Amino acid sequence: MKLFRFGEPTKEKTGIILSDGKKIDVSAFGEDYNENFFATNGIPRLADWLETNLENCAEVADDIRLASCVARPSKIICIGLNYAKHALESSMPKPTEPVVFLKASSALCGPNDDVIIPKNSVKTDWEVELAFVIGKKASYVSQEDAMNYIAGYCLHNDYSEREFQLERGGQWAKGKGCDTFAPLGPFLATIDEVGDPQNLRLWLKVNDELLQDSNTDDMIFDISVIVSYLSQFMTLLPGDVISTGTPAGVGLGFKPPRYLKAGDIVELGIENLGTQKQTAVAYV
Repeated sequence: MKLFRFGEPTKEKTGIILSDGKKIDVSAFGEDYNENFFATNGIPRLADWLETNLENCAEVADDIRLASCVARPSKIICIGLNYAKHALESSMPKPTEPVVFLKASSALCGPNDDVIIPKNSVKTDWEVELAFVIGKKASYVSQEDAMNYIAGYCLHNDYSEREFQLERGGQWAKGKGCDTFAPLGPFLATIDEVGDPQNLRLWLKVNDELLQDSNTDDMIFDISVIVSYLSQFMTLLPGDVISTGTPAGVGLGFKPPRYLKAGDIVELGIENLGTQKQTAVAYV
């Protein structure tokens, strides 16, 4: 199943994408894709509901705004330096444990919304990433059992302001949590739709120039390790978004570095998880 959300900000509705690519409105189901939905087996309940209600669901037009594929989660947790080649281009040592930081949930936005270059920013960067959504409460989970806690996967652009992140006190969260810095979607794909999450091509272009082109098999810590590791330090709640790191090709890694300016077009995608497109605009 592929779940998406659509409509104007604060007025989002829920939908699903059928096997033929048609998008339909399932807001009559009466629940948003949030913590309670995932905690109460929302995906199988929605599937059961569709068996008798599908014919009454309206089609969603292609020109309707897509929202974040999940409602605002309790946490957006990101893993830094999790691709071997990205650690190398960043001139940072390969980590011996996952590098963990939190991204503000207020950064969440739709997959094709404009990315706002923050006030006083000179180093706004891009990062295509595979994200997954927690399906049930997870605490002290074993690596062997970790994959059973995942509801599905989605595409995430982990935008980063490198000066805020690296030169303003060493607090990564400051460079990661700006408004519009977490476009998510276009849809959440359940695990049966994705195949092997550790063998997916992911890519990113800026102004049609291919800058990131890699595979999730370059991860240093795989998804099962990430789930188990995080659960040793905090409870993961249903609907939480975990982003697994970016491959080589970010602006910081170029010599000299390259950063976004107003008018730039960023396009990205992951195999089986769709694509995003953002236009960079200056903060007003």
